[in-house]
Amino acid sequence: MNNYSERIKQACHAIVDADYLVVGAGAGLSDAAGLKYSGKRFTENFKPFIDRYKFTDLYSSSFYPFKTEEERWAYWAKHISLNRYETPATELYLDLLKLVQQKEYFVKTTNVESQFHKAAFNSQRIFAMQGDYSFLQCAKGCHSKLYYNEDLVATMIKETRDCRIPSELVPRCPKCGGLMDVNLRKDEYFVEDENWNTANRRYSSFLKKAVNGKTVLIELGVGFNTPGIIRYPFEEMTYLNKSVTLIRINNDHPFGPVENENQTISFNEDMSAVINALRENRNARHMESMARMY
Repeated sequence: MNNYSERIKQACHAIVDADYLVVGAGAGLSDAAGLKYSGKRFTENFKPFIDRYKFTDLYSSSFYPFKTEEERWAYWAKHISLNRYETPATELYLDLLKLVQQKEYFVKTTNVESQFHKAAFNSQRIFAMQGDYSFLQCAKGCHSKLYYNEDLVATMIKETRDCRIPSELVPRCPKCGGLMDVNLRKDEYFVEDENWNTANRRYSSFLKKAVNGKTVLIELGVGFNTPGIIRYPFEEMTYLNKSVTLIRINNDHPFGPVENENQTISFNEDMSAVINALRENRNARHMESMARMY
């Protein structure tokens, strides 16, 4: 990669000149924003579960085979509460909004903690494809309704004793009477409700417009866990459309296909620093433009 300041100028120029911006956000964005799944944030909030189950991080603990539903929901109530309800809009998401809000934009994200909504991105321009911590669903997907869980989660945490919730708080599907689960895409039973389908249609419609204009794809922290959702489609759009520029910010995987190198601007530097540098450079360009007018 060439000089950092030169890449910032190139990326800022592309954003300023763009007709459309498409933001693709992965786990690396939330990690950079401070929503870390390991380290101090994990150990300080999950000590009873770490002591009992020997958990090492929030990601691997999500797959733990709890023996009872009372144990499982004691853990998940805290997991959901910390990541969805206890954490306000983070500075990085707020800065990202300031970078894109003056343009026609749309967000596609695999993140599930509602940070885009908290940061006041336009809710009509967000497609959270992998689900949302805010909702429960039938574990077997017997129907397509989702259930907002804030009050239930708060009650579970309040009533948790010895890493268990009371049996009467274990959620049951109101249709089939079976178990409930968090609305996260982890198996074939993931529920895509009407809101999910509406967001999908809006995103598809936006892309149809975007490919006919000058478009910048801003890819943030998208690795190879689920590359077929954002990373590979962004690379394909870049390859097929010469008017598309891909800005990729990724500590570990900043590069893409050699065929796209002339349309890709890559950063492996700190994400917050890059976003702020782009904002500052854009603002400086705006001031220079205003000065020339007067």
